[in-house]
Amino acid sequence: MDEKQTSENTSAENSPDLKEPAKKNQWSHEQFRRRIFKMVSVGVVDDTINQLYDVISTAALIINLAITILNTYNNIQAKYGWFMDDIEAATVALFAVDYFLRIYTARCLYPNQSEPKAIIKYIFSFSGIIDLLSFMPYYLPSFFPAGAAVFKMFRVARILRLFRINAYYDSLNVINEVLLRKKQQLMSSVFIILVLMLAASLCMYSIENPAQPEVFSNAFSGIWWAASTLLTVGYGDIYPITALGKAVGIIITFLGVGMVAIPTGIISAGFVEQYSKFQSITNGVEEDVHFIKIQLKETDKWVGRKIMEIGLPHGIIIAIIQRNKETIIPRGNVKLCAGDIIVMGADSIKGDKPVYLKEVLLRENHRWNGQAIKDLDISRQAFIIMVKRGDKTIIPKGDLILCEGDHIILYSKVKSKYIDDDVIEQQI
Repeated sequence: MDEKQTSENTSAENSPDLKEPAKKNQWSHEQFRRRIFKMVSVGVVDDTINQLYDVISTAALIINLAITILNTYNNIQAKYGWFMDDIEAATVALFAVDYFLRIYTARCLYPNQSEPKAIIKYIFSFSGIIDLLSFMPYYLPSFFPAGAAVFKMFRVARILRLFRINAYYDSLNVINEVLLRKKQQLMSSVFIILVLMLAASLCMYSIENPAQPEVFSNAFSGIWWAASTLLTVGYGDIYPITALGKAVGIIITFLGVGMVAIPTGIISAGFVEQYSKFQSITNGVEEDVHFIKIQLKETDKWVGRKIMEIGLPHGIIIAIIQRNKETIIPRGNVKLCAGDIIVMGADSIKGDKPVYLKEVLLRENHRWNGQAIKDLDISRQAFIIMVKRGDKTIIPKGDLILCEGDHIILYSKVKSKYIDDDVIEQQI
């Protein structure tokens, strides 16, 4: 009896019908998590919901900052304070929801980490700290009234959320890239400035202490003077009165101009370098690889087969697969489906002469209307390779009669001004 019951339990556990719902639910949960991750990720605009969430988040942040500024005006606060408090509460609540959604999707942000490690990594990241400070100080005074003034100061961290707008503008991203690429040089220049500032403070203390001990009272009392002199030209609140002190002050002022110019030059050069690199990538034309785009139909032989099984010729690759609104990176085990838009690339043949494609649109008065292809008077170096008629693609034959609205694709080895203004020419 026990053996029979054990056998039945084992069969039930191994039954695919019983295991499938759990697997399906797990897969649906992961899909939901990835969907939320795309929604909260700034700059992912492949869906209307993602765009709407970005617009709402950005608008809430701008409104919150505007309310924070308007609250500093007593007359506005007295008249509309209750209204602004309600708006601030609503926007802060949105920040809190956004924070917890990012915790929930941290696994997608750090796919190589386990879920607890991914959550901890996000919480202690720069973005995670800013997200926490954007709403937490608003609620803390309810629990710790004595620290309300300090908590209010931390609300300024909300403005740092504006840096997320960088995801929309490549020009702003250039600044981030420059600071990351040049951080070693910038740290070196800042270290030099700090050393020079300390040396200037010690030197001026040694010279000016006997003359004005109440101003330069110790070694660090000249730090403010050194900083204001090195970084600007001083503020006049602390200054040397002895002749030697004034001479040293002039030298330090000249050194300060040169020292401040170092990080400025590093950032300026890095910005030009990075922006030029970005422009060359976005505006450059790759001449070594040519791309075409095709859409699979139900009758195509590739439908239902994996990329590794279709046997592409040498030098041809599948670069991108667009399936509905999703972009798929083509790997060998990806199965192709009907309706997929495939972007294919091919290496150019070295030493080969360029060929040209010409597209001719037959309008009402075009002289090719009603003529068979075999009767056309075209150059011997040009060949009709395809005729597009509505949604149909027709392989040209000599007895094919051309009609108004046909798009005729010609192949030519010579670039020339051909036929009329209805021609669109492209080099391949």
